[in-house]
Amino acid sequence: MIAPDRPRRSALYMPASNARAIEKARSLPADVIILDLEDAVAPEAKAEARAAAVAAVKAGGFGAREVAIRANGLDTEWGAEDLAAIAASGADAVLVPKVSSPADIEACESALRSAPASMQLWAMIETCAVVGQLDAVAATARSTRLSLWIMGVNDLAKEMRAKLTAERTPFLPALTLAVCAARAHGIAVLDGVCNEFRDLDVFRREAEQGLLYGFDGKSLIHPDQIAPCNEVFSPSEAELAQAGAIIAAFALPENAGKGAIRVDGKMAELLHLDQAKRLVAIAERIAALS
Repeated sequence: MIAPDRPRRSALYMPASNARAIEKARSLPADVIILDLEDAVAPEAKAEARAAAVAAVKAGGFGAREVAIRANGLDTEWGAEDLAAIAASGADAVLVPKVSSPADIEACESALRSAPASMQLWAMIETCAVVGQLDAVAATARSTRLSLWIMGVNDLAKEMRAKLTAERTPFLPALTLAVCAARAHGIAVLDGVCNEFRDLDVFRREAEQGLLYGFDGKSLIHPDQIAPCNEVFSPSEAELAQAGAIIAAFALPENAGKGAIRVDGKMAELLHLDQAKRLVAIAERIAALS
């Protein structure tokens, strides 16, 4: 049986400087809560937000949700202190922004040397410079804590001077390359945020595009986006029924040792069996969260 992946369908950013938002996050059905010290926090509030994020993690109450803290970049005046504080916070992960090269990952790894071995390093993929080095950056997962990427399409659009449309056409090559590099090196990968939080039909279409491209889930900016995101990135009843049929068919004695069989009138190979087992495992993990 393939080891089940942890569900990360929805990853909600919450400003660490907002105590009410943090308290609300403890009851929201997002798979991941990201306490943000970077974009959502004004410069004069950075130190206070850092202390609040660490205190919130230590206080607990987030249940089965993964809790990450997004630091400021190491090239800022707050980055080093952020990583030092997060290393001792007990958070599941630290999310670092604007990674552009393997050297950036190595620098963050060094800054986290005092953190527990269980703490993960997550990275934002949001610069023009990183697009040509995605495979090299992903390869650092072999020797560092790196385990997950989150796309930062807004920042990428700014650097590229590209228009961010509903179709996201200018960014599709980068999204595809990021998914390929992440899969090649065993890294989870989440799609970027959708800026539209009032029109959930627009959000759903973008989430479905992310699913089509192979993302594990999507990062969010508003609690109203959680429910449609979880629905999009959860296996459907039809998909689970098909997966169950494939698993059952390969388990039949007459199909023992076969590399390809017919299931419901379609060809199914061992790669489809692997996909079916992963889908069922994900569904089981999602059910365990509820």
